Amino acid sequence: MEPRSVPFKLLVKVDGVISKIEVFILSWGVIAMAVNTIANVFGRYVFHQSIYFSEELNEFLIVIITFMGLGYATRKGIHIRMSAIYDALPQKLRKILMILITITTATMMATLTWYAVEYVAKVASRGRVTPALQVPLYLTYIWVVIGLGLATLQYLLTALRNLDLSEEEIYVSYLEVDSYEDPETAAAVTRFVEKEEETAK
Repeated sequence: MEPRSVPFKLLVKVDGVISKIEVFILSWGVIAMAVNTIANVFGRYVFHQSIYFSEELNEFLIVIITFMGLGYATRKGIHIRMSAIYDALPQKLRKILMILITITTATMMATLTWYAVEYVAKVASRGRVTPALQVPLYLTYIWVVIGLGLATLQYLLTALRNLDLSEEEIYVSYLEVDSYEDPETAAAVTRFVEKEEETAK
C-alpha cells in the first residue's frame, strides 16, 4: 500500500532501484539453485557422475538468497512479528513502539554489519579460496555484509517514516502500512456481522 505523501522521495527512488536489483538476484538465485540441483541429480543417476562443484555452488547461492532476502523482506514488511502486546496498545503508543523497535533493530543490524565487515576483511587478508570452484572465500561472505547493511537501511527508513505522529498510519516499512489483522478476531467479527444481518432480515 502506498502512502498518500512520501517524504524524501529521492530515497524512495533509490530504494526502488535497490529493490529491483534484489528481486533480480533473488529470482535468478533460486532458479540457478534449482537448475544446479536438478542437473546434479540427472548427472548422478544418468551418467553416474556428479557435478563436482554442485554442493559448493548451492551453499554459495543459499547465502546470497538468505541475506539478500533479509533486506527485501524488511522492505515489504513481511518479516515475522510477535505482536501480542503491540496489538493491545492504542494507535499512538503502537506508533511510538514501532519507532523504538525499528531503531533498536537497526542498531542491532548495524552492529552485525560492522562485525561482518571485519570478518570478511580477515578472510580476504588470508587469501583463502573455496575447495571446488577455487574462488576467493570472502566473496561468499560479502553477501552477509550487503544483506545486513540493506536491512539496517530499511529499519532506519521505517523509523523515519513513523516519526510524524500526526499521521494515523503505522508503517512496518518505509512504504508498507501495518495492516496486520488477527485471523481469529477477523473470523469472529465476520460471524458477528453475518448474525446481525440475519437478525435484521
